[in-house]
Amino acid sequence: MKENYLVEWANDEELFALIRKELFTAVIGDVMDKMGLFHQFLPPNIRPLKSDLFLIGRAMTVLEADVCGNAEQQSKNPVLAKSFGFMLEALDDLRPGEVYICSGSSPDYALWGEIMSARAKTLGAHGAIVNGYSRDTVGILALEFPCFSMGCYAQDQAPRGKVIDWRVPIRFGNVLIKDGDMLIGDIDGVCVVPREHEQEVFARAFEKARAEKVVLNKVMEGMGAKEAFEKYGIM
Repeated sequence: MKENYLVEWANDEELFALIRKELFTAVIGDVMDKMGLFHQFLPPNIRPLKSDLFLIGRAMTVLEADVCGNAEQQSKNPVLAKSFGFMLEALDDLRPGEVYICSGSSPDYALWGEIMSARAKTLGAHGAIVNGYSRDTVGILALEFPCFSMGCYAQDQAPRGKVIDWRVPIRFGNVLIKDGDMLIGDIDGVCVVPREHEQEVFARAFEKARAEKVVLNKVMEGMGAKEAFEKYGIM
């Protein structure tokens, strides 16, 4: 870590706690823009099931593909002969602090539900993000399990899509996500912090978030926007 970075952490648990206390997606995204990482937000239609949900964890990437309803009988691929492909295996492979993040299929059906949430929560996972819909909304909310999706829609994935691999790089909108990258989600969206950049991103984000509080106080005391930006470089 650079010497001018004042925030330190020893492990993911300490980092997660600091992020929950001080950071939000906007400030993290601003820092990544300054670093030249311009495509790190998931599409704006990926929303939390509740506006006050906050998600932080490491990506467990899941690759989904569309199938026809009779794929199990006709396919030569043994993966497609399984009811959900590798979905059950991927779900059981979740580790504490991870987030199930799935992409690759058409956004025409639900990729996440209540029983999946219950299993993930039992394993210590921190949430789920899917490039499609979620269902069993009342049950997921009752579990208080953070879920981000395109919205609520009951149509099932079983005859329409299958997980074909997991812990592999996936494309989600314009973002390339690798297993182990950091995911942060709130009411303003979901951003992806590549593992190879996370030390600098978060250290700079803590600096910026603390500086923004100073500027906010100055503006509330009557400082003009132009004067504040010229003095602090923040707006």
